Amino acid sequence: MKKLSLMLVAASLLFVGTAFAQKLTVATDTNFPPFEFKDPQTGVHTGFDVELWAAIAKEIGAEYDLQPMDFNGIIPGLQSGQLDVGIAGITIKPERAKVVDFSDPYYNAGLLILVRADATDINAIEDLKGKIVATKLGTTSEDFVKKNAQAKEVKLYPNNDAMFMELLSGGADAVVFDSPVIADFMNKRGKGVVKVVGPLYMGQSYGIAFPKGSPLVSKVNAALKKLKESGAYRDLYLKWFNTEPK
Repeated sequence: MKKLSLMLVAASLLFVGTAFAQKLTVATDTNFPPFEFKDPQTGVHTGFDVELWAAIAKEIGAEYDLQPMDFNGIIPGLQSGQLDVGIAGITIKPERAKVVDFSDPYYNAGLLILVRADATDINAIEDLKGKIVATKLGTTSEDFVKKNAQAKEVKLYPNNDAMFMELLSGGADAVVFDSPVIADFMNKRGKGVVKVVGPLYMGQSYGIAFPKGSPLVSKVNAALKKLKESGAYRDLYLKWFNTEPK
């Protein structure tokens, strides 16, 4: 019996080791610069989230496959067990925390209103009443606009490019979305043709998401803490946002 017990313990330890050693499937958004996007020159997905996860994976000794996908498919994929990790600027919200587990916050953001540079009739959320607003499907921005803007129409898009193009083409009066993405667009393709109006709305934090009960959560939190203490997190933050971590 003693020998049998030892064999069972050894088998269980082998199983646990195998479970942690398997290659992880890590979901990220297809287009959410500067957090994740496809480099037009190399065709490789990169960005703050992508490089942060690479650093975390190295710390915890995990191999993984990066799976770019539409943002609104990530949470369901984690719930169904098809995905092991989701890192895509995912806001930590109570309703999401009911169905997935989150890491400690790794980025603090908020929502901004973006309009065309010549717009004069929109200066705050109240001014979106009766307007056409574009935002991204399945995001905190969608919830915020529908609850607070009293817009005539809320146009929802699966990616950022379509959302911004709708604004530039005149199909929408404003875009409401995450502050770092708005800032990135303003400083690049939208430079001189768009502007931000109003304050920063709805301060929020991004977290890395996992299936409920995932043993990876504690490991990733420890890795995040170590990366912040070593200065590696700060280096990535400066690289992608050109400012000190908030």
